[in-house]
Amino acid sequence: MKKILIILLTAFIIIQFFPIDKTNPEANEGMDFLKIKNTPEPMAKLIKNSCYDCHSNETEYPAYSYIQPAGWLLKNHIDEGRKELNFSTFATYEPKRQAHKLEEAAEYVEQKKMPLESYTLGHSDAKLSDEQRKQLVDYFRMIQKQIQETNRL
Repeated sequence: MKKILIILLTAFIIIQFFPIDKTNPEANEGMDFLKIKNTPEPMAKLIKNSCYDCHSNETEYPAYSYIQPAGWLLKNHIDEGRKELNFSTFATYEPKRQAHKLEEAAEYVEQKKMPLESYTLGHSDAKLSDEQRKQLVDYFRMIQKQIQETNRL
């Protein structure tokens, strides 16, 4: 038993020498969802608090990101989140894709799939009340409809 503990402790120490890259891609305000859609400040704050750490190029890495394997899991989660929807590059999406991504975002928020419970455990300001959830869903759907009407999708 003692040998197993020593091996596990040694492995834990060794993996600390393989940190994650915490460099955020450059953010361009001209491509950011909140700017191009002139999002009102209260809604912008709600979206930033609940979505931007995983779905933008403005991730703020928490202290536990320095400890492996938690950092690896977090980095994978952020990479996947940006791949699915990146608010920092929203203007680069074709209008049809923008509308689709907002439809998905509204569904995930409405079904309480987003923000992830594992995220809100460490980020209490990201927890959404039922009222905030409704506001966010309504906003995403409103912008989705505007995109569809403007582009006749």
